[in-house]
Amino acid sequence: MNAFLNVLGITALIALVLLTTLAGLARERRIDRQLREAERARREAPPETADAAQPVTAARRPSLHRGARV
Repeated sequence: MNAFLNVLGITALIALVLLTTLAGLARERRIDRQLREAERARREAPPETADAAQPVTAARRPSLHRGARV
């Protein structure tokens, strides 16, 4: 009976590891599919015109860590 419980415990641990691995693989496949769909939609979108509003990029603020005193 003790040997059976040992085998059952090891089997449960292996199943737990495999379950988390399979869940991670499913998540990766879903993310890859979403990225492919986004890339396909971006290629099929009409090109932006020259007079369209361009995004504004903010300038970086200087770091206060490099000897600057406040």
